[in-house]
Amino acid sequence: MRLLVAGALLLSCCSCVKKAAAQGPVPLILDCRKPGHRISSLIYGVAHSERSDPRRAAPWELGATAVRWGGNSSSRYNWELGNAWNAGSDWFFRNVDYSGKPGPAWRRFLEANRAHGLATAMTIPILGQVAKDATSAPPQKTSVPAPPEMMARWVEQIRSAGGAEQYILDNEPMLWNETHRDVHPQPVGYDELLDRTLRYGSAIRRADPRAVIAGPALWGWPAYFYSAIDKVEGFRSHPDRRAHGEVPLLPWYLRKLREHEKKTGERILDVVDVHFYPQGKGIGVDRSGDIDEETAARRVRSVRGLWDPSYRDESFIGEPIRLLPRLREWIDVNYPGRGISIGEYNFGADRHISGGLAVAEALGRFAEAGIVSAFYWTAPPRGSAAYWAFRAYRNYDGRGGRFEDTLLKTASLDRLSLFASLGKRRLVIVAVNARAESQSVDLQLSGCGERATLRQFTYAGGDKGFEASSLQQPQATLPALSISVIEVGLR
Repeated sequence: MRLLVAGALLLSCCSCVKKAAAQGPVPLILDCRKPGHRISSLIYGVAHSERSDPRRAAPWELGATAVRWGGNSSSRYNWELGNAWNAGSDWFFRNVDYSGKPGPAWRRFLEANRAHGLATAMTIPILGQVAKDATSAPPQKTSVPAPPEMMARWVEQIRSAGGAEQYILDNEPMLWNETHRDVHPQPVGYDELLDRTLRYGSAIRRADPRAVIAGPALWGWPAYFYSAIDKVEGFRSHPDRRAHGEVPLLPWYLRKLREHEKKTGERILDVVDVHFYPQGKGIGVDRSGDIDEETAARRVRSVRGLWDPSYRDESFIGEPIRLLPRLREWIDVNYPGRGISIGEYNFGADRHISGGLAVAEALGRFAEAGIVSAFYWTAPPRGSAAYWAFRAYRNYDGRGGRFEDTLLKTASLDRLSLFASLGKRRLVIVAVNARAESQSVDLQLSGCGERATLRQFTYAGGDKGFEASSLQQPQATLPALSISVIEVGLR
């Protein structure tokens, strides 16, 4: 049986894990004397949608820790008007007021986050054109110039209003010639991306010297390697990449920003931000996505694109993505010290158990990889499987029980992923069983102190949430296709 690695594998137990998987309970060996890294609280983030949907959970209902102001229309948001966006190709390139409420939308966003103890990630337009009002539509002129100075004034206002934990350099620039083709019909190339990053990033840095700046918010796999010019001209010929020494786009971008910092002393980028959407047939986004048995299984497998070098992506990509280790390698070589953010991600079918299993797996992998932040697009519906996946890490018991802040090393089996965390008085384990049969796990704790309580919370689909039970022995049964939380209280 193929053994997958979660964190640092405990090599000494490889043979016993394989044997246990075939003959009985899987041993889960946890050594509290060997804690791993701290987990960033910002990995439990969600994206904010300007279009209100009463079916979606508020971020604080999920237990989310951060909210990202972003999406296509954020590229054309006019902060000076307060409630004016251009919808781009999402809605006929019309100017709109999504909020219909008094006062600037960005300020209400900051205040709501602060009131609920949530961190804020603000997308700052660098496209260069924003909505001139909330009513114009083609063939009328819809937009006005938005130079770096305009964005610097906004950052100053945000800073005076309490600040943001992260500023993101726009949204998916390698799609501007499609999503915002009314004002940016030409595809973005290597040089334009760097130029806009330097000009707008410098303006943000001057306005808030302590700002954490993330970018370039690339939409997906092709954009990590090629520019929009390469896409338009053809990936086979890829003239823009060839003109830049055949270096893939993102490594080239990081290298140039490192050179800029060495030359000027100005650090533009703190966090490398990319988006991750599995491209396989039928997987979908949000509520969309097929839920037949084959697609559901492929949806769950697609999460392996985040981390597993042995997984060949089941889409046009057709090769291992291993996104998180790939990004870390690119950073280490080209611009050491940058953090990683997954600015958007979604696996589709968020009401189906396969969507929930995928989200629960992804959150565990984000913790394991030590990334800075991640934002699910967008907040899932109340009571959905994706909703309960978040709750597994953030309020599994309805009383604030959560995945703790320090990662412990674990080992995972094929289609059975185990993530463990250590706090001052408890261990919290999230188990994602993507198998069609139940599986028992045998807890083997070392150096953790005396066990006081042992509880299990299990979600196997539907909208009722977690079923709680007390365990008399350090062994738990994980139902088929389920998310389970095992809480070990310590004296």
